[in-house]
Amino acid sequence: MTRIAIFGATGSLGSHVARLAVAAGHDVSALVRVPAKLPPGIASKATITTGDLMQQQPSQLGEFISGHDVLISCAGLVTEGQRFVELFDRVVSSVETVPGNRRPLCWLLAGAGLLDLDSSGRRGLDLPKVRDTYWPHRVNFERLQRSTIEWRLLCPGPMVDQPAVGIHRLRVSLERLPVAIPAVTKLLPDLLVLPFFATSIPQMIIPYADAAAFMLANLDRGGPMSRKRVGLALPHGMMGRKV
Repeated sequence: MTRIAIFGATGSLGSHVARLAVAAGHDVSALVRVPAKLPPGIASKATITTGDLMQQQPSQLGEFISGHDVLISCAGLVTEGQRFVELFDRVVSSVETVPGNRRPLCWLLAGAGLLDLDSSGRRGLDLPKVRDTYWPHRVNFERLQRSTIEWRLLCPGPMVDQPAVGIHRLRVSLERLPVAIPAVTKLLPDLLVLPFFATSIPQMIIPYADAAAFMLANLDRGGPMSRKRVGLALPHGMMGRKV
């Protein structure tokens, strides 16, 4: 049994994390603004604390986190821009207030645009239009890199509320896209690379249930995912659809 703290447990991804964690027999704690929005059955099987991430000081959040083995933060939306950056910073800062020997392993969330497109180091976030909306992921990643906490940064494409594919079938990558981009893109300017990136996205449309299950299946400290960006893609030949 693992002691898991969850931020954002009433959201689309967080609710799946909470439900699967409880079903797996983990000792779950969740900080939520509105407990009534939790998935059915969670409140009776988890320790629920009412609170707002943006209204509590990092030291207060650190007290909530302390003693847990893992923190999974699904809170916030990248489309909130600067507010999402501030929320992400608050989460990281709260973990930093916890003494080193009591800090949890942290799963946090970004997006596929943060992954390297190829060995050149160019990212989806470097491309026109993509950077206009998803720039907070870059800022948040830089914040993580300055921290000494143990983190993994899940970087899926769009997520959907559809039946799980099964995590054993997913393609998994570290630091780079989990799908192949034509080698010729290394020679192209950002604007011409954009269509290649856009056409790769359907392969990375992941069910919330799979994203949640993947994080919960990787809770051990250390290992190849430690302090890495983690990409997910559907099995070869499968395309997701955002509805």
